[in-house]
Amino acid sequence: MNRVLAHTGARYPIVQAPMGWIARSALASAVSRAGGLGIIETSSGETANCQREITLMVQSGLPFGVNLPIRFLKDDAMLRFVCESGIRFVTTSAGSPAKFIAPLKAAGIVVYHAVPTLDTALKCVDAGVDGLVVEGAEGGGFKNPEEVSSLVLLQAIRERVDVPLIAAGGIVDGRGMAAAFALGAEGIQMGTRFVASAESPVHAHYKQAIVDAEVTGTWVLNTKATPCIRALKTGRTAAMRETGLMPPDAFSGIQKVYFGGDMEAAPALAGQSAGLIHEVKSVQLIIEETVAGFHAVSARLGALAAAGNFG
Repeated sequence: MNRVLAHTGARYPIVQAPMGWIARSALASAVSRAGGLGIIETSSGETANCQREITLMVQSGLPFGVNLPIRFLKDDAMLRFVCESGIRFVTTSAGSPAKFIAPLKAAGIVVYHAVPTLDTALKCVDAGVDGLVVEGAEGGGFKNPEEVSSLVLLQAIRERVDVPLIAAGGIVDGRGMAAAFALGAEGIQMGTRFVASAESPVHAHYKQAIVDAEVTGTWVLNTKATPCIRALKTGRTAAMRETGLMPPDAFSGIQKVYFGGDMEAAPALAGQSAGLIHEVKSVQLIIEETVAGFHAVSARLGALAAAGNFG
């Protein structure tokens, strides 16, 4: 039995990443209806709005999860709300989950923590998490400045722990999913792929920038400070790369990027997988093609194993 499916209640072990402002009920419900697991973000800090989005998902009856980014939560209001809402699955990130695990588990909630390193993974397993979201350096958004690719990180963590792993970073389709499973994952998380979906609430300019990006179309920025991020190459991010630092107000215009289409208003977060995305598709089609591609690759590899050869 696939443990990610058992923990989430989804039909497929395909999870939508919790992008701030973007990962709300419109996108999350589309992912969950298509058989994946939609996630509601709380990193935007808009507590009341996020609580309304969570309530909408609860009322929908669809399987879904909530992300709690520990460092960005102002107080325990969101934690208490989640514990009282009948939610089944939570991912935690951006900090130690140790203090969150007891109240979440007391509420009957399964907890996965997002980890960018082996050391963090080991500490989180010791703290009692049920699973891990393994975030390779290829992914967009907030990153660890000591970059470790998904290819290496998944192997390193699987070698040391037995909890279920959800692979994140660099995956947009069934080939990537099959590769992640070969390395020990039981599920995948996609962010950039779902940002460039028909149901994504972001401006068409942002989606097109992802489609137009090459595999070298992103930069890791602010490596000398915190937070370190991966974002699309733009004039604004070029200036940040030149100095090596982000100004304190770097994200003040992020909603102008997301919903106004001004790609210079703030760093436009995206993963290296943008270079693998060639068109905007519906969430349903993305998930259907990912599942079909996963099974096609798995069948081919299974046939090679059965024949005892390499093709």
